[in-house]
Amino acid sequence: MNYEIKGESLPVLKCQLNQGEAIQCEAGAMSWMDEGIEMQTQAGGLGKMFGRLVTGESMFLNTYVANRAGEVAFASKFPGSIRAIEITPGNGLIVQKGSYLATMGDVKSEVFIQKRISGGLFGGEGFLMRKFTGTGIVFLEIDGSAHDYELAAGQVKIVDSGNLAAMSENCNMEIRTIKGVKNVLFGGEGLFNTVVTGPGKVVLQSMPISSTALKLYDYMPHPSSSN
Repeated sequence: MNYEIKGESLPVLKCQLNQGEAIQCEAGAMSWMDEGIEMQTQAGGLGKMFGRLVTGESMFLNTYVANRAGEVAFASKFPGSIRAIEITPGNGLIVQKGSYLATMGDVKSEVFIQKRISGGLFGGEGFLMRKFTGTGIVFLEIDGSAHDYELAAGQVKIVDSGNLAAMSENCNMEIRTIKGVKNVLFGGEGLFNTVVTGPGKVVLQSMPISSTALKLYDYMPHPSSSN
């Protein structure tokens, strides 16, 4: 399979499948495709359905199989980027909920539970994330622009809550409280930061959809309290 990512702020993943090749995505992610590509909808069991639901994904998965060579495309649902990340045995990927777009190859997905509940509740990335393992490529939707880092063993990246899009399974993530009353009250960064420690790959996003929604809300008309 060959693929390309076209477009800038509203990118599209275009996959050219050879006969017999397949790509999997969540239900409703396909934007267009050539004739000769067949869609197969799967659930994968009640447990996997529930796991996808609680991490912000569709309960069902679609697999597109090429009966003959053709193209299938997946468009981003929010202004941002699409990243293709290769995974291998022992080098899986942990991603924030809602960022999964598609996978190809022998890739398995499961719920990843934060070791510390407080980290998930207050860190902005959520208590439940997704973990992808196996051999293949994971395609992710990134809010805003994507920025990749390779952390050495023990190297630390301090990230504002919500800006962590994905990290290697070998990375460690914890939540650190911002020190100082003035920093908390007037710094504008909230109460917590997400701290990621290497070794491994880290993908950061510049415009978390949650932060964007709050900013847009400030500009929306609100009903008067006197009504």
